[in-house]
Amino acid sequence: MKAVMLLSGGVDSSTLLYYLLDKGYEVHAISFYYGQKHSKEMVSAERVAEEAGKRGKVHYLQVDISTIHDLISHGALTGEDEVPKAFYTEESQKRTIVPNRNMILLSIAAGYAVKIGAGEVYYAAHLSDYSIYPDCRKEFVKALDTAVYLGNLWTPVEVKAPFVEMTKADIVKLGLQLGVPYELTWSCYEGNDRPCLSCGTCLERTEAFIINKTRDPLLSDEEWEIAVKTYEEMKEDESKSD
Repeated sequence: MKAVMLLSGGVDSSTLLYYLLDKGYEVHAISFYYGQKHSKEMVSAERVAEEAGKRGKVHYLQVDISTIHDLISHGALTGEDEVPKAFYTEESQKRTIVPNRNMILLSIAAGYAVKIGAGEVYYAAHLSDYSIYPDCRKEFVKALDTAVYLGNLWTPVEVKAPFVEMTKADIVKLGLQLGVPYELTWSCYEGNDRPCLSCGTCLERTEAFIINKTRDPLLSDEEWEIAVKTYEEMKEDESKSD
């Protein structure tokens, strides 16, 4: 079985890679540089793919589509906005939306799937992204799956998001069982040497490991203490504002 998947180098897509290998797939993982402010995640994706190759057959590609940057330059990840320091549930997180990103990337991945004879394209949309990212919702997955099928009738391809009903904590629980090397992954929206621990994706990551009663292996003991303290303080501030 062959599958194409989007690999960002973060917790969710890295878990998806190991999930597909566990299911017996030959995985063609693609990372895209589309003009995001830093390429730290690309380095992590490559490391995760290399490590995953010890578990099964992994083909890894990095694709540069940065020429589209001016067309989709908007918000905090590809535009001029500052990265918001808040939980994903807050309105400010909409600044992290990259216009039509998953539609673009999945369409390219579907074309690649047709070329190599893979019948399925996967990405790691999950329930925790539902409120902010429309292209991570099961309604979007269903609609795009239909569109990709209709656009490739002679060589059918399915679009799948097996984590779409799972929270980040659920995904981390699965990943811990599968032995995902989370120490190699990168989630932070900042491109610094170490995670900022206070952007939306850092907070969500910290919460997922807290719920699973496990220290994030990417962080040192000192960093983990800071991450937990930051999470608790911001959670308390959020409760007060409600």
